[in-house]
Amino acid sequence: MPVMCPLMLELKARDSWVLSNVLQTSKGVVAAAATRPLHAGRYLARVAELGATDTGDAALSYGVVVDCGSSGSRVFVYFWPPHNGNPHDLLDIRQMRDRGSRPVVKKIKPGISVVAAAPERATPYMRPLLQFAAAHVPAAKHKETPLYILCTAGMRLLPDRQQAAILEDLVTNVPLEFDFLFSKSHAEVISGKQEGVYAWIGINFVLGRFEHEDEEDAVVTVALGDQAESLVRKRTVGILDMGGASLQIAYEVPSSSPFSSPQQEEAAKSLLAEFNLGCDAQHTGHVYRVYVNTFLGFGGNFARQRYEELILNQTYLHNSLHGQQTGLSAETPFLDPCLPVGLEDTVVRGGQTLHIRGQGDWQSCVELLQPLLMAPTNNSQASLVGTYKAPIDFTNSEFYGFSEFFYCTEDVLRLGGRYDAPSFTSAAQEYCSQSWAILTRRFHGGLYSAHADQHRLKYQCFKSAWMYQVLHQGFRFPLDYPSLRTAQLVYDREVQWTLGAILYKTRFLPLRDLRPESVRQAHASWLRLSFVYNHYLFFACIGVVVLAIVLYLLRLRRIHRRQLRAAQLDMLWLDKVVLLPPAPGTGP
Repeated sequence: MPVMCPLMLELKARDSWVLSNVLQTSKGVVAAAATRPLHAGRYLARVAELGATDTGDAALSYGVVVDCGSSGSRVFVYFWPPHNGNPHDLLDIRQMRDRGSRPVVKKIKPGISVVAAAPERATPYMRPLLQFAAAHVPAAKHKETPLYILCTAGMRLLPDRQQAAILEDLVTNVPLEFDFLFSKSHAEVISGKQEGVYAWIGINFVLGRFEHEDEEDAVVTVALGDQAESLVRKRTVGILDMGGASLQIAYEVPSSSPFSSPQQEEAAKSLLAEFNLGCDAQHTGHVYRVYVNTFLGFGGNFARQRYEELILNQTYLHNSLHGQQTGLSAETPFLDPCLPVGLEDTVVRGGQTLHIRGQGDWQSCVELLQPLLMAPTNNSQASLVGTYKAPIDFTNSEFYGFSEFFYCTEDVLRLGGRYDAPSFTSAAQEYCSQSWAILTRRFHGGLYSAHADQHRLKYQCFKSAWMYQVLHQGFRFPLDYPSLRTAQLVYDREVQWTLGAILYKTRFLPLRDLRPESVRQAHASWLRLSFVYNHYLFFACIGVVVLAIVLYLLRLRRIHRRQLRAAQLDMLWLDKVVLLPPAPGTGP
């Protein structure tokens, strides 16, 4: 979906800008005008990413991610420059753009689950996407380009046997046709929890929340594991995403809190994910603990279906108890507070028909939706009010609302951006109170967003009330909470969970650059040490030789002195010799 409003910039002070942030997730387009200060340098760096990718740059690396969803599959191509060598920094991964500066992405329909009965067709199904990716990644880079095929909701619904057969066909046959770096671990069916974590990673990465050196952003104190000291780092953002069928929330839990019961502790294990985004497991600067939960049946469209079943059953029960005919004909309709005034419609379930007419009472609608916060079934763990939720520090946190959170605030009410509960309530009440004829006239007069359609006009009253209940009664957001924003694009680009996936999957790749560098540095250090050591050895040897010569000369001198002294003694002895006279009786 295109952006609702143009990206707006306002020069604030020195290097500070106010940016109209907009975000989009895999579940739909979400929009907003969320403002927060930015460095001009960071903004310009992000804008530079919107240009065509220089495929002639041999230093660039590439990665390919295939999102196999329920309704179709999409391939995304990413690239990144060499790692900067700082083990505390993540790879600077960006979505590839073609020569026209368009994102390199391709989608095919239907979903991969269509080949469940014939898994040998999995590779032919995937072939158009991989051919598309191969055409954009330089051929010389194919063998070092990782390929990840990640399947979501559609594949999760298949039996394990069929899932395994499809993945086995891909792992076996894809390498026969394509030279991408692809192995068994690169093809998997990911859980809803994994998908939520990847979405959380992608959004926070694009927002720069993993760049810890920036001291101007809000910070949070984090206590991880058994660390004695707490870590102070940049505050991350939480995400709220309401699609048509499901609702998802993901946010960082900076510190662990005691559990009220063993059952709650057990439930938390499946909802909390702790992971390290850094390339070195010894460094904890990028260790995050994130709460992720998906509530099936709590999406906007599915909630409306549950609501219609509720009012139909209650009305039929009331009629049977009191002998009334409410809703059984267009002349005696059920007055629905969740539809605009005067709008007529019918609800058909299991052979029963309920005629309804809009009453346009937003506050009554909000109250009527309260029971829907409970589980669609009797499973209390699936209930929005009964399941475990990690504590949120509403005094030091920030959230972005996606999909229905945007549509409800922006498409008709034009309140996208920073969410303000009183303003939203007032606008929603005013909209619901209008007659269907007036709303239709405004729609044709172009007073609403270009993305608004008849379906949006019809169910805006209901969905705005549902969003309000989910936010304030389900998740317990305070009415005066100031840090919720709805958004569609960040720096004029989409954010998909696949970005978070490749960030996580490639987190150890910087070690390829760091280790050779370490070897080079160690080798250079050895050379320097060897050079110094050899010089010391050389001079030591010369010293030893000189000392030996000196000792030898001294020894010769001592020997010479001894010889002279001995000669002098001999001469002295000769001078003192006396000739004895001859003995008597001896003669010549």
